[in-house]
Amino acid sequence: MKRFHVHAHVEDLAKSITFYSQLFGAEPSRVEGDYAKWMLDDPRINFAISARGGEPGVDHLGFQTDSDEELRELEARARAADMSLLDAGQTTCCYARSDKYWLTDPQGIAWEQFHTLADIPVFHQPQRSNSGTDEQPACCAVGAPAR
Repeated sequence: MKRFHVHAHVEDLAKSITFYSQLFGAEPSRVEGDYAKWMLDDPRINFAISARGGEPGVDHLGFQTDSDEELRELEARARAADMSLLDAGQTTCCYARSDKYWLTDPQGIAWEQFHTLADIPVFHQPQRSNSGTDEQPACCAVGAPAR
């Protein structure tokens, strides 16, 4: 089953955690110094906020899948519709290791489609390329392809 995903930038993380906890009637499932996430079942949503720069407001939208098969189904649908997508493969972002790719809608809104593989203790981990240098895989909406 898929879960709708919204990631927003906020100016004051503590005030925003208080607001959204009251709005959702639930405490976040994960809180870090610069990030919080609610994994809600009613409605089924992965709602994340971060205070990591960027303009306040919605950063990107997306779908989180429960399986690799569901992710491949969404990817096949995007490719069949000739949508430009950036396949980030396995990457680390938002305190998780995920298999993901990015789309951009006609208005320029970034859409992330991903399957979370594991939680990690840091927001992002650079990956090593075959040449031994650090690579920056697509993390958050910076990886979305131009429309």
